Amino acid sequence: MKFYSARTATTIIVANMVGAGIFMSLGDQLTDVPSVFPLLLLWLIGGISVLCGAMCYAELGGALPRSGGEYNFLGRIYHPAAGFISGWISATVGFAAPIAAVALTFGTYMKRSAPEMLGSYETAMAVGLVLLATMVHSANRSGSSLFQQTFTALKIIIVLIFCAVALALVKDPQPVHLLPQEGDISVIFSEGFAKGMIFVYFSYAGWNAATYIIGEMENPAKDLVKVLFTGTAFVTVLYLLVNYTLLKTTPIEAMMGKKEVLFISSTYVFDDLSSQIISFIVACLLISSVSAMTLAGPRAIQAIGEDYKIFAPLGVTTQNGLPMRAIMLQSTIAIVLILTASFKSILIFAGAMLALNSLLAVLGVIVLRIKQPDLERPYKVWLYPITPLIFIIFAAITIFFTVKDESFTAILGGILIVSGLALYYVSKRFEKPT
Repeated sequence: MKFYSARTATTIIVANMVGAGIFMSLGDQLTDVPSVFPLLLLWLIGGISVLCGAMCYAELGGALPRSGGEYNFLGRIYHPAAGFISGWISATVGFAAPIAAVALTFGTYMKRSAPEMLGSYETAMAVGLVLLATMVHSANRSGSSLFQQTFTALKIIIVLIFCAVALALVKDPQPVHLLPQEGDISVIFSEGFAKGMIFVYFSYAGWNAATYIIGEMENPAKDLVKVLFTGTAFVTVLYLLVNYTLLKTTPIEAMMGKKEVLFISSTYVFDDLSSQIISFIVACLLISSVSAMTLAGPRAIQAIGEDYKIFAPLGVTTQNGLPMRAIMLQSTIAIVLILTASFKSILIFAGAMLALNSLLAVLGVIVLRIKQPDLERPYKVWLYPITPLIFIIFAAITIFFTVKDESFTAILGGILIVSGLALYYVSKRFEKPT
């Protein structure tokens, strides 16, 4: 069986992270954080937090090497039921919801690129992108890797070119202060600042994607920490650059509450035709994000199928070792979300559930150090226990304010967890997990 290289694993992380969040969430953040320094600080704190989380996942991945991400980690650290619920979350919203959000963003930017021609086909284009990614990643691993690396490279190059050109050509640059101004400190310690973190966590979602394909990497013990650190650090710098560019080129009032902030920014730098071209390019960039999540996410579903008899059909792979049935299930859920939910509701719900999953996994580093101090760990997280505690604190704050202000999201999350627990005990009646 041909394995994924460290390069492909890194592109999976980058492509998972650079998607709908960075291209769509700034407008919603500006409603609660209408100031440049606090906003950039929000993205920097988010980057540092997920970088700490990535280092913790590198330790877990080396100590507990198996594909499946949190399904594997939580099941072996806490209890098989915890792993099952985590896998259930990953299967239903962990990847399917971000896929739906990115696909909807793809449709929005495609509509902006040719409003007269594509104005009424936004949803159809979103569904079509999901179907395309499903076909590509159900075929063979070589084609999957090439597709992923090519579109991710194009995405990064084009984003960097846009930032450079926009900063060079902007006619009326906006004041961007990199030091706190009057009133910024009160904004930083406000509830709105904490609420803005949920958009940041959704935008950074995917930093852990490589742990979903550990069993399909060439040398996970050696490469995992490098892949997680490199991918997460690079995206953190890229996000800061993109947000700086948007804030420098576009008045805050023009973006506040809006979704297609990159299109709005381009109208202040280029003419209308150029803005439409840029919208088309942005839409193309999102293809690699849907591709990456379609590649990584089904591995958790596959692992459940391998461990539980009632879900055995989902663990079946093709002759090329690809979990086609798991891929098709995840894509089906994503399409249902596209057809039934809004972008913001998907973002908030998925962001909260992903933060909860990751918080429990990072907490597992501490638990595992206590329970199994002699367990072989090819890599140990730097500055333990400070590193995991940084991630845990910020993830907990994010979850708290999301639950506090989005009661419906909290109810949906509770239903999802309870239904996962019920399915776990139903599956045990057929056969105990291996």
